[in-house]
Formats: sequence, structure tokens, C-alpha cells
Amino acid sequence: QFSHTASYGLAWAVLQSYRAAEMMRRIPDGALRMLRHRLSHQAHWRRIQPLAIRAATHGTASERSGGRSKSTLAQKGAADVSNGFVASSAGAKEDAISGASRSNWQEWMVNLRGESAWLSTERNLDWFTGKPPLPGTCPGVSHVDSKIRSLPMPNLDKVTRKATQEYFDNSWTLFETLFAGFKCEEPFYRPPVHGLRHPQIFYYGHTPCLYINKLRVAGILKEPVNAYMESIFEVGVDEMLWDDMHKNDMVWPTVAEVQEYRKQVYKVVSDVIANHPSLDDKGGTAPVKVTWDHPMWSLFMGFEHEAIHLETSSVLFRETPIHLMQVPSAWPKLHPSSNRANRRSGPVPGEDFPQNEMLTVMGSTVQLGKPRDFPSYGWDNEYGHRAVEVPNFSASKFMITNGEFWHFVRAGGYRTEKYWSQDGWGWRKYRNMKWPFFWVQDGPAGSAEFKLRTVFEEIEMQWDWPVDVNYHEAKAYCAWKSEQDGLTGTPEAYRVITEAEHHLIRPEQARPENMRSAEDDRALNVCGEEYALPGPNAANVNLAYASQSPVNALPPSPTGHHDSMGNAWEWTEDHFNPLDGNKVHPYYDDFSAPCYDGRHNIILGGSFVSCGDNGASAFCRYHFRRHFLQHSGFRMVSSSSPAPATHLQEVDETAAVVIPGTGAAAGTGAAVKGSAGYETQSLVDQYVDFHFPASSESLAGKSLLAAPENTLRFPQRVAQLLVKSLPAGGQKRAIDIGCAVGGSSFELAACGFDEVLGIDFSAAFIRAAQQMQRGEAVNFKLLLEGEVQADLAAQHEPNVDSAARGRVSFRTGDACTIKDEAAELGTFDGAILANLLCRLPNPSACLDGLEAIMKPGGAVVIATPFSWLEDFTPKARWLGGYLDASGNPVHSKDQLRMEMEKRGFEKIAEEQMPLFIREHRRKGQYIVSEATVWRRR
Repeated sequence: QFSHTASYGLAWAVLQSYRAAEMMRRIPDGALRMLRHRLSHQAHWRRIQPLAIRAATHGTASERSGGRSKSTLAQKGAADVSNGFVASSAGAKEDAISGASRSNWQEWMVNLRGESAWLSTERNLDWFTGKPPLPGTCPGVSHVDSKIRSLPMPNLDKVTRKATQEYFDNSWTLFETLFAGFKCEEPFYRPPVHGLRHPQIFYYGHTPCLYINKLRVAGILKEPVNAYMESIFEVGVDEMLWDDMHKNDMVWPTVAEVQEYRKQVYKVVSDVIANHPSLDDKGGTAPVKVTWDHPMWSLFMGFEHEAIHLETSSVLFRETPIHLMQVPSAWPKLHPSSNRANRRSGPVPGEDFPQNEMLTVMGSTVQLGKPRDFPSYGWDNEYGHRAVEVPNFSASKFMITNGEFWHFVRAGGYRTEKYWSQDGWGWRKYRNMKWPFFWVQDGPAGSAEFKLRTVFEEIEMQWDWPVDVNYHEAKAYCAWKSEQDGLTGTPEAYRVITEAEHHLIRPEQARPENMRSAEDDRALNVCGEEYALPGPNAANVNLAYASQSPVNALPPSPTGHHDSMGNAWEWTEDHFNPLDGNKVHPYYDDFSAPCYDGRHNIILGGSFVSCGDNGASAFCRYHFRRHFLQHSGFRMVSSSSPAPATHLQEVDETAAVVIPGTGAAAGTGAAVKGSAGYETQSLVDQYVDFHFPASSESLAGKSLLAAPENTLRFPQRVAQLLVKSLPAGGQKRAIDIGCAVGGSSFELAACGFDEVLGIDFSAAFIRAAQQMQRGEAVNFKLLLEGEVQADLAAQHEPNVDSAARGRVSFRTGDACTIKDEAAELGTFDGAILANLLCRLPNPSACLDGLEAIMKPGGAVVIATPFSWLEDFTPKARWLGGYLDASGNPVHSKDQLRMEMEKRGFEKIAEEQMPLFIREHRRKGQYIVSEATVWRRR
């Protein structure tokens, strides 16, 4: 009610009268957020918002989480406001506004609360919540220069408590050393210039939060350390589009509060390492083996997750205004070449940067994938296998340098649309980019004179260092250079490298097919300062230096290519994709899957900051959206053959729905590898409406025109068909493969199944299903016409109560790998595949999975419109819908019967099942699926 009150003054007074903890717990989070939003947009309340908003959000939420993180400032705010606080008083409000006129007020400034005094100088040892970065105290700190660098990755075949604690101490302190580079409170809260990431205070709290949450998921910890912190710091941002300007207007905890939280987490994690029985190494005499299935996999997940954010935060640091930065005393030094006095403009090939020739590489078969039993931590996308036939190609000897790229800039490359893709040109115009982001103009407009921004400093331009650009900029350069060399429009036109090609230009030891033991991966054997020492495998990685280095500073690979590992990431033509046999890890099931969307490209090789499995290991397959800036560059490739790259279907994320016939199957599920279209919010909204029809009943006959009655509640009708096909009574277990947002799963539980497991490849669908399972609010938008939408809250069917919800669980998974996971999944009495079969890359593999998991006498319902498309299923794997060699039609219905009978199933029922998926109030998809019921003999 507060959020709809006309008198905001009265609303605030009422809120204050209910600040007692017991009453505050009863105020929904949504109401508090709405009140905070309304208050922040009322001019009358501008004067008190620094304290009022903090009291309304951070303090009260802390109380609801048990009071552990309750802000003293929030308490002060409540008292000040309720006692008639005047804005001109000293305190947080004045700290926030000082240095900026009221006309320059931005909402994030509410977080500036007078902490600059203790953050404005070189950090003392109290800053570090674990081991301070001193030689002999913190592992990885050099006795030669007192700088901290990354340790080798742990060998998980030989885990000891001592080595694990050392790796933890090193990664923890390395991260805090980076954050010692902010010299006041402002950079902790100032949103990045592009607005696509959280402010850095989030990442300062995010890495410790993940340790706790993953250890809890694994069953190592039973309770949170601080439930409030572990809520607000849990989920990061993967920016969708280059103009997805989400505003970071939350009131965050203070730096001191997050530092205190970090102290608590450090102690908890150290205690786990020292005392948890699963790491009992008999005093170091009996090392423990930690595998994918071991509960302590979650601990090493935390280590490598911290390495990821060490690097991504360093990029955000590099984007932060220079006056807010200082160089931490323990941070490694820049590469020695940074001290050179170079010309400021007009770099000359062969003088300021090396001539870059194209070197021929002989084609070969490349084996991708990390062995499941390799003794180091790996992210889920690394596992699996794929053989790629790579034709002959040529690749530039060096990554493209700042000097080479200067000539593209000088030639008007950023002003010439023909060199850019449509999306790339849109990004360039929107950001008004005129040169690479880390170039700093150092002369009058038009002079083309630049300095170079490093993580903490501005230095003279280094023309022979690799240029840092995103994929759009790399492709524009390739188009310009192709024109310069007369290759435009030919098969040999320049492009960036592919994943498989990149493997062929590496040193032999950095190719996964040659890596079979711990000794084969340098990341497990070499620490940071040793990585760049002269030798055939030398690489600028693991923070050997705090910057990039000249592209010809280290020896080439056997093919003559420099920096195939380290210095800067390399953009590839491949969409981020799962390898064959890949499966998600249950401790972090949405690490990779949401990014298999056709809009993330793989980057390879690592950068100077890359540590551990985040680039130092040759198994690493990382990814970013094409507009995203990392410490990343590119090298050019030319080939007369098509690029051996893996591309997924790309969706138009600006569309309200997926275009019928080209996008998602009209149905209920998306458990399909490469399901690009299933991660958009618009499609989640559409499927929530489809699966929970009670949600929009209030609009029936008003805003919405009625759909045919026999098409409604399709997910529920599919579930009821399965229920009718099994004998009543007994303990029954069901699996809903391609469950989407869970409508059928909940109906199965409500109709008597004792346990229901819903599986879908789309992490976005699974998140919505899990929210519905927990009884949380799931709000969605229903398109009415044009840009007019109705805001609705999802509602369960009347027969789905809390007991039914408690019998359902959801997880991400791949319908084509069910057979491989049969031992883990167990057996089932019933199964549903609703409008899924014709959207799978390998339908037969899914049917093999049914054979592996169904109990004798169990029943399977397969509903499908047989809408075969090569976008989803290679034609060779269609189960019908094609002409045979003699020109005769092969019907899917007949083929499905044959395939199911081969696997021990008999058809016991069949019916035609219509459905209607709404696109807007007057338009939708009308489909008739054939629903067949199969009993396992």
C-alpha cells in the first residue's frame, strides 16, 4: 500500500512507525523497492534521500536477514528522518553531494557516505582480510621485488590442506591487492561508463559470497554467513545489448561493511580447509583426490571464480577515471618496455611496431575438449569432445598492434560504415567511438596523438603492444585491411581466427590433445613470475607483468606465431558452444548454459592478468558478448575455405516473440543444445503466460480476446494424459524433459506423483520455474499490441498447493545426454517430452535416454507437431518428414513408432492435442501436436 500512497510524506512516516524488526519483516521486498523508487523521484524528497533510501532498503533488508549486517548508518537515517531531519545537516547526505552541485546529482551518489578518509591513501595492512601481501607471509609474494603474483593451479589428484590454504591465500590477497588501487570511496560505487556492469562494490562482495553459496549448495556449509550479503552479492550482470543501460541505483553496503563480511568469509573458508573431513590428508601424508563429483569441487570452483573476477574487475579498473586510481605497492610492475619514450602519433611499420606477415598453417584434425579425469579444476564448457577438420589457412604472425590499428583509425575506419556489421555500427554510433577505448587522446582534436591507459596508469603509447578492442572493432579492421589488400569480396578476405585454428598455432604443449597429465599443463607447474622467462612456452600470463608486452617480446610457436598464449585474449569467429557430451555442473548450473545463445563469442589464449583456469590453462574456453571489452585483441586469418567455426542460431533479442518457423518450437520446452532463443526475457514472459494460464484470467474478455477453449492449459493436459496412463496408487517418480517454466511438472505433482524432476537446457526457464516452486513472485509482461503491455504476476493452478510444489525440483540439463546421466538421475515411472523432439539436434539420443531411465511398466508421453527444421536438427537426424532415395515420403509418425519399439516401448494411446501460444492479444500460434503414450515393456 505504501507504494501506491499519494502522500509520500505520510508513507514515510508510516514506514518509520513500523520499523520494529518484527513488523518490518512483514513488509514485502517489492513494496520497499517501490517506495524507494518513488521517494527517489520526488523532488521534495531529494534532500533526504541519502539517508531515507538507505533506511528503507539496506537497513530493513538487513533486519529481515537476521540483523547481522544491519547498517548503523541505516539506524541513524531512521532516527534522523523520524525526528524531522533537515537536509542541510552534516552527514552522509552532505558527503554524497559535496564536490558535485545538486544539478549534477546522480542516484548512485547516495552511496557516498564519508569513507574517503581511510581509502584515499596507500592501504595499510589492516585493509587485507586474509594474509597481507608480504614476502614470507602470503604465498606468491616475491622475495625479490615484494610483488604478488598467481601460484600454479592445484593438482587435484594430490590435494593437501596446506597447499589448498596457500592457493586460497594467494588468490584472496591478490584480489584485495587489486582493490587497494582505489584511492577513495567514489570508484567503489561509480557505475562503469557503459552502464552494463555493477559498480565495483558488488564485485568486492561477490567473490566471497560465491564461496559461501557454493559450499552450501555442496552441503559443506549448512548456514549462511550473512544472508543479506549473500543475497545482494549473488548474481552478477551479463549485459545483453550494447544499449542495455541498466541503472545501478541500489543503495549498497559501505566499503567497511563489505570488508567486515570478507573477514568473516575468510575465516569460514579457512576453517573448512583446515577441518572438513573430506579433505583429511592425514597431516599431509595422504593427499586427497578431488573430482567433479567431490563436494570440495565447490571450493576450487570458488578459487577459479575469483580468478575470473580478478581479471574482469581489472578491466573495469582500466575504465575508471585515472584520478580515482593509485598503484598498490604489492601489484606487479608494468612490462619494462612501458618506460620507452615513443612517438605520439604516426607510427612507422618496422620501426615503431614489427612488420606483420601472414604465415601459412597446414590444415589438420583438431581434437577439442578436456578429459574428464584431468587433475585440475575445469568449468563445465571445457569438458566433452569434438573433432574439427581444419583446412589450410594463413594467420598473422603477430596479434594486431596499436601501431597497425592507428592506421585504420587515421584512415577514417571509425567513420566508415561499410567496414562494420549492422550491430557493430550501431554500437559504434551509440557509444560515439572514434578509437579504441583504452587510447587516451593526448593532443588537439584531429592530431591522432594518444597515450595508453593501463589498469592504474596512463603511459606513453606502446605501438608494438597488442591493441585492445572488441569483436566489432576487430571485424571492422579486417574489412578495411581486406580492402587495402584487394581481398574484399573474395574467399580469402581477412577475418579473425577460429577456435580450432587457434589450437594449430599454439606450442605443442598447449594443445589439449597433447595434455594428458598434470605435467603437461604449465598452469599447474609454473607461477606468475616464471611464466614469461625465456623458453619455447614462455607467455605473458599469470601476472608475470601488470601490462601487455611487445608482440615480438617472447619466442614464437613452432608455426612461427607469437603470443598464441597470453599477452591478450584473441577473439574468435566461434559462438560460445557446448562440446559433444557436455553437461552442466549441479553446483553452478547456469555458469555456461545461458551464454549458449549465439551472441557470445569464444575468446582464447588468456591475457597478462589471466590466472589459473581463467586463461593460463590451455583448456580454457572463455566467452564474451561481441561489444564487450576485455584485455582482448585479435590476429587476422585468411583462407580459401569456409571458416571452421561453430555457429549457433542467433535470435533477435529486440523481438517480442520468436518468429514462428524460425525460432522456438511452439510448445513447452527448450532442453536443446544451442537453443539461442530461450534466454530472452520476452520469451520467458511468453512461456510463463502459456504455462500458468490462471495468471491472465483477469484479462479474459477485456484486454485479451478469448482463445479456443480446447487449446488452453496444454501443459496441464499433457501431464494429465500421463497420469491417466499409469495405475493409481504407489510411489511414483516422473521426469519432465524440456520442462520450460514448469507448468506440466507442477501438474504432475498435484495429480499424485511423489517426486517430479523438471529438466530444461534454458537456465532462464529453470530460474523462473524454481521461483515458482519456492512460491516467490514471478512478474511478467503480456504483450497487448505494439509496445503496450500488461504487467501480471504468475499464478499456479488452484490444485497446486505448497505440498505439491515441495515434490517438484528443477535443474538445467541436456535432453540429448540423458543416457550418459542415467546413473545419476535414477529411474522413473513416468516421463513427458512436450513439443521437444523436433527441436533436438539428436532426437535418437534423447530416445536412448528414455530407454535408460524408464522402469518396466513405466509410461512416456511424447507430444510433438513434427516441425522439423535444419536450424535445430540436421536433416540426416530427422525422424521422418523427408523423401527417401526413391522419392517416397517418410512420415515421422511411422519412424517414431519404429524407434520406440526398437527401444522396448509399445504405443498404448494416441490423441491430437491442440494448443495456442499467445503472441499478443489478437495473434498467436495455433498448433496441433500428436500426443502418443508409450509403455516400457
